[in-house]
Amino acid sequence: MEGQLDLICMGMALVDSIIKGFDPEPVSASGYRAVSGTLSVGGEAVNEAMAAAKLGTKTGILCALGEDDAGDMVMGALARCGVDTSLVIRSKEHQTPVTTMFVSEDGTRKSITNQAHRHNFHPEEHLELFTNAKAIILGSLFRAPFDAPGIILTVLRAAKEAGVLTVADTKLPNFRVLSLEDVKEALPYVDYVTPNEDEAKYFTGKTEPEEMADILLSYGVKNVVIKLGAKGCYFKNGEGAFSLPPMEIKAVDATGAGDNFVAGLTTELLRGSDVRQAIRFANACGGICTTAVGAGTALKSREQVLSVLQ
Repeated sequence: MEGQLDLICMGMALVDSIIKGFDPEPVSASGYRAVSGTLSVGGEAVNEAMAAAKLGTKTGILCALGEDDAGDMVMGALARCGVDTSLVIRSKEHQTPVTTMFVSEDGTRKSITNQAHRHNFHPEEHLELFTNAKAIILGSLFRAPFDAPGIILTVLRAAKEAGVLTVADTKLPNFRVLSLEDVKEALPYVDYVTPNEDEAKYFTGKTEPEEMADILLSYGVKNVVIKLGAKGCYFKNGEGAFSLPPMEIKAVDATGAGDNFVAGLTTELLRGSDVRQAIRFANACGGICTTAVGAGTALKSREQVLSVLQ
């Protein structure tokens, strides 16, 4: 790693097998058809790191990969996007996770994970690797490796004590179920949390964005951004609140849209943009992502995003 990184993305790295237009009617005893099948690197940390690097931010990634073909594929994609991979931890003991994604015609998706997603590294054992960055993104809270309260607390507390901006995306639990109460000691160390609507409903038990945000703020989170999909997004902190409409764009595949959103938000905050500008930029990043299959396909550069906004 050469010099200080602006941003370090931490969390899951994997390969997505994306099946679009799956026809549930079998054509034989064991055969099915789909419109297309593609392989794409993924995982929240990978998606965020690649997007941030494309947006011109000096970005590194702290994640775990197996010493296998899938891991080589992820490393190659990261390097091509300009992501610093010197912090990647590779192991012969565990395979690189592979996720199967079923994408419908409107861009919504369902995914299948496997036991490889449970094996991950321990970022709390490597505090020196990220406490000299300007910002970190946890991608994501409630998923490995951030599905253990002790790990979450140690990482976030160390980052904040070092003056690092902390951004935490969220995912619904899969192998280990945690609640906000389980991680309440860590949440005051979060500067920005960015759940989507379903995640915010699940963790807060509320149905309205303002109520969801109020619950999260009550746990000590400084700023809440709720991604509402086709309804745009909602922001609230201790000083005020606002909503922004969605991008007027035809969605092809929503895979990674939230990750592109949080990357755009963080990079613009690091550039000194105010929160409304940063969220508007993030909204565009998420919208652009949905215009092609795969989380890292459509977004190309900061200039592209600015052009869409204009």
